[in-house]
Amino acid sequence: MNSQLTNNISQTDFNLKKAIIRYLKHWKWFAFSAIVFLVLAYFHLRYTEPVYSAQAKIMLVDEKSSGAPGKELLRDLQSFSEVENKKTEDEIEVLKSRKLMENVVKELSLNKQFHFEGRFHNSQLFKNIPININFIASDSIVNEADFKFTIEFLSEESFNINFKEDEIPTKAFFGKSIDTPIGDMILTPNFKEFNNVKDKVLSVRLRPVFKVAESYREKVTITQIKEFSKVINLSLKDTNKDKAISILNTLISEYNRNSIEDRNERSKNAADFINERISLIASDLSQVDDKIERFKTANKLTNITSEVDLYLNSSAQVDQELAETKTQLNQISYMKNVIGSKSMEYDYIPSDIGMSNPSITNITNKYNDLLRERNNLLKGSTTEKNPIIVNLDQQLSSLKSSLNKSLNNLSKSTEVRMRSLQNRYSELNSKVYAVPGQVRKSRDIEREQGTKESILLYLLEKREEAAISLTSTSPGVKIIDEAYSSGLPVSPNKKMAFIAALLVGLCIPFGVIYASDVLDTKIHNKEDLQKVFKNMTVLGEIPRLTNSDKLLIEKNDRSILSESFRIIRTNADYIRKGRKVENYNNVIFVTSTINGEGKSFFSMNMALTMANTGKKVLVIGADVRNPQIFPAIKKALNTKEIKNGLTEFLVDDAINVKDVVNTHLINDIKVDVLLSGKVPPNPAELLMGDRVKELFDNVSQEYDYVIVDTAPSMLVTDTILISQYAGHTIYLTRANYTEKEILNFAKELHDDKKLNGMMLVVNDVKQSNFGYGAKYGYYGTPPKKRWFSFGKS
Repeated sequence: MNSQLTNNISQTDFNLKKAIIRYLKHWKWFAFSAIVFLVLAYFHLRYTEPVYSAQAKIMLVDEKSSGAPGKELLRDLQSFSEVENKKTEDEIEVLKSRKLMENVVKELSLNKQFHFEGRFHNSQLFKNIPININFIASDSIVNEADFKFTIEFLSEESFNINFKEDEIPTKAFFGKSIDTPIGDMILTPNFKEFNNVKDKVLSVRLRPVFKVAESYREKVTITQIKEFSKVINLSLKDTNKDKAISILNTLISEYNRNSIEDRNERSKNAADFINERISLIASDLSQVDDKIERFKTANKLTNITSEVDLYLNSSAQVDQELAETKTQLNQISYMKNVIGSKSMEYDYIPSDIGMSNPSITNITNKYNDLLRERNNLLKGSTTEKNPIIVNLDQQLSSLKSSLNKSLNNLSKSTEVRMRSLQNRYSELNSKVYAVPGQVRKSRDIEREQGTKESILLYLLEKREEAAISLTSTSPGVKIIDEAYSSGLPVSPNKKMAFIAALLVGLCIPFGVIYASDVLDTKIHNKEDLQKVFKNMTVLGEIPRLTNSDKLLIEKNDRSILSESFRIIRTNADYIRKGRKVENYNNVIFVTSTINGEGKSFFSMNMALTMANTGKKVLVIGADVRNPQIFPAIKKALNTKEIKNGLTEFLVDDAINVKDVVNTHLINDIKVDVLLSGKVPPNPAELLMGDRVKELFDNVSQEYDYVIVDTAPSMLVTDTILISQYAGHTIYLTRANYTEKEILNFAKELHDDKKLNGMMLVVNDVKQSNFGYGAKYGYYGTPPKKRWFSFGKS
């Protein structure tokens, strides 16, 4: 049931207009909160020391283009090679370094802070400081000191000084030693006119240098203008614009000074390194020259190249002769094979194979001529035994034998010559093979000599460059814009401060109202009930009354209370006529969930409203456990004592209805009342008796309307026990009192039909929360004067 109620409420459509009106109802709180925060913003701006901003713009310069031969030298030497272009991010970190900022603090004496004390805030001084401070102690002690004192100027020669607030100031004089926590101090005046410092209190604070440096290191903002750019923006916010400008300019100067010192140090180290290397290289070069001299003397060499060429030419000539000799031997061998072969006995002997011996050539030609003649004769003869042919065969044999002897002699002489050429070729080759080793040794020595000579010349050149760089090093950054300030404070921003104060002033009531709505678990008006109960009639709303309002309506009453009950009466009559209840149609029970929701108040005013129309009305106080009818009408009751009530009637059968019903004139309206009587010990059992039916049978016939004020339905069972005698039931809820969660009980009563003809009423509703037309006021009532309106009628 709880989840169903939550779903019913969450499924309602959001109404923007209603939400806006919800907050506009509390416009006074919004206005009050906004005014309070605007006033606070005014005083904050009035007594807050303004903050100024200073900016500067620089560009990093490459060391290659800034004239740093020392680094170029080290880059060329490769042993000390570095990244060619330094990263901008790295240089930003250098600018942010603590060491650099400490140098700035020392340079500008920022560890000494001066203020003129004011009523609400102190005025910081940077230039035109009225005194000069000189300490006897060393700078290292002063830079770590942490103490303060105040000075009140008495005259041009004297002043009061105080190191502790709770102590009496001590009179001192300019130029005289003053004892301090770090030793003696001497103050000298630095003002032109005494009237400029008269009646002013100067506060002086000494802080450790590292703390001041850390503070400003966090305040300085250093950013790259864009990615991959070497242009850097520097900015600083401070209560003194001159100080901010000086800090940025000094920071840039310190960076340049450090970069120049660093480059000079590298150049000096490079020069020292070069001088050392020149001494070593000169010594090595002298040793190499001695080695070349000893090598040439030992090998008897003057010009190795020309001698090698001679050996190579001779070797090539011998090799060619040797090849020709081998060819001749092969020719001789071939001819011997041809002559000695039986299968080639009468074949021609080749004569054009390149033989250089004339005798062999003649014999060969003669042999071939005789062989040609023999072959011609054989063509005309039938036999080889022809005497001419036989004679030719003998001559051929003789020539072949002579040729073979000549070939053998030529072969032997050729072999002797070939062996001689081979020996000559081996001798020349041995000399040629010996030369490369000598050449290699000579070239190694010459190469070493050339290398050391080139290194020596290079180092001599770079030594001159390094010497020049010591006097020509340029800064590491180029200043694009020196530090400057617009002179207008960046904080506090008056416009934004007032806007923020206004927004905060409006947001706080908004947040409180929104939180109260989110955490709110109670109903507030008719619309809240209708969101929960979809199939149950809500008769109307009863307005909240002030202490000056009357609790009971009067005759011819035109108040809002009276009009709200008239609306409820009209709606109830309409519902009653439509239901067509056979029994007890004129009996109306008034109940609620818990105590305190206004049942008795509603019952009496409902009865007075109905009686005001001339109807005969009876009010029964059926809440016998906690009677409230009597306190509600106590002032309007007759003076005669009322002895009996409902309890006495139910207990004593001898008492009639007329004995317990009394007629009263309340605010000139005649109405009958049956009070609850004494509180019985057994109220539930008493209400279950037969006398209850007798009572309702009698009064339903006797009266036009019977209004029954019953007990809370959830707390006790009394109302359920007598619900059968009710033709209709008005279920009362109270705004800002009844929890939405306990309305589940009312839904159960309605769904289970435990109460007849249930109708809902919301009591104690603020007029600003009235649902529908009721929030616009009641027709004919004097309109309330409003402080503002959104339109005219």
